This record gives sequence, structure tokens and C-alpha cells, in this order.
Amino acid sequence: MKTLNVLKSVLFSIAIFSSISVFAQDSMMKEKTVMVGGAKMYPSKNIVENAVNSKDHTTLVAAVKAAELVDVLSSEGPFTVFAPTNDAFAKLPKGTVETLLMPENKMQLQTLLKYHVVSGKWNASDLLKMIKKGKGKAEIKTVSGGMITAWLKGKDVYVTDENGNSAQVTIADVNQSNGVIHVIDAVLLPKS
Repeated sequence: MKTLNVLKSVLFSIAIFSSISVFAQDSMMKEKTVMVGGAKMYPSKNIVENAVNSKDHTTLVAAVKAAELVDVLSSEGPFTVFAPTNDAFAKLPKGTVETLLMPENKMQLQTLLKYHVVSGKWNASDLLKMIKKGKGKAEIKTVSGGMITAWLKGKDVYVTDENGNSAQVTIADVNQSNGVIHVIDAVLLPKS
């Protein structure tokens, strides 16, 4: 009799766990996702949980880990991240990424990465309103303390760093549980 009750309890527990798993998968399937780097980006996941799945952002993820910023970008936020692709990092002078990833350059790497992060959640519509209000340009203070400028070229949004380098937003409004990501095609460099 005891064995039968234990077996019933185990089967009941399995049924409950299966239902929870199916519910979680079903709710994730109903989310409005955006494809980035061959992976669905789920609004219910945070910036780091999504970024690690993008094959186009492996360099950025490695940099975030080396700079010890995983906990920050996994926190509540909200944050707006202008996320350079692997190709964007590849445009930097040869050896730059490898040098930045060295432990002795952690502070410099943190500054560079924080230059791509803005406090608050700013979707494309928010950026467009700011650009319009600024008569074609919107100056935005980054978490690093530096400034970037958002502007339009035709219907495309660009961001320019303090050195005059520009990056195009190639995928906008990748919503996260703790903010939003805008994929960009170049690395923004803070003033040295």
C-alpha cells in the first residue's frame, strides 16, 4: 500500500513538472521575439541571457565576461544597449580586441562597454522623438559618462561617438526583461 502511495506521489509530481514545463514553453512561444544572430531573443529573458545565444555577438559576450559586467547587465536595469556585432569588433585595428580582453586592461574594457549602455529603456520610437525634438540630433549620456549622438540618415538610425565614428542600428527594439538592445554595425569609442 505504501509503495502504491509513493508511486502515485511520484507520478503526480512528474505530471505537475511536465505541466509547468509545457506552460513555460508555451508562454515563451507566445512572446514577440526578434531574431538576432540566428537565435530568438525573448522579452522575458535579460540582456545577458539573450546575448549568449546570438552567434553574431560572441565577441561582445566574451568582452562582457572579461570585464566582469555579467551581473550588472543581468540586473533589473532598465538598460538600453547598443550592441556591436562580431563584424563590428573585427573592424577595429588588428589586435585591439585581444589586447582589451587581457586582465590588465579590464578597466579600459569596462569603459568601452559601458560607453555602449544607456540608463533606461529607450525604444526606437523614443530615440526618434528625441532626434526630432533635438532638430535632427539627440545627445545621449552613456553609463560610462561619455556622450553619443543619435541621428537619422533617411529612415535609418545612426549613433556617433565622441570621435566622429558612426554606427548604424541594424536591428532595433530587441526587447529584454531589463531593457532593450539595438544591434549596431560598428564599435563606438569613448574619447581618450
